[in-house]
Amino acid sequence: MSEINITPLVHVMPVLLVIFIISAPLMASRLALNLPELKPQAVVAEPANAVTVSIGLDAAGQAYRSDEAVDSATLALRLCEAAQRDPATEVQLRADTAVLYGRVLQLIAQAQAGGLVRIGFVADPAALARPAPVSAPAVTPAR
Repeated sequence: MSEINITPLVHVMPVLLVIFIISAPLMASRLALNLPELKPQAVVAEPANAVTVSIGLDAAGQAYRSDEAVDSATLALRLCEAAQRDPATEVQLRADTAVLYGRVLQLIAQAQAGGLVRIGFVADPAALARPAPVSAPAVTPAR
């Protein structure tokens, strides 16, 4: 037999085409992020003239300014006042781990709407040094 049998090649090509069609969108939708590494670092002292506003969010989403509970309207007013006094004022945000991400974004949006663009996230350096607890995924019963 002096000819090449191309029948197996013809059968393999549609399979490869289907694999490519399925895998191509998965490769294209990959989100490439350059995430920061969490390493405990020494606290850098700020200049004596640096102005900061400390905002805290508890697990229920309640906002605190300098450890005093404030509502959303009062907080927005205080942030505007701070921005008018010094536009370089930094907002130091301390949020509980149980706070919803949307609530943190609302707070950031309030600060930006007030004219403050420097926002820092305060973390517990001891918490960064210890490994995160591994929890089992929640199992929900099938219906």
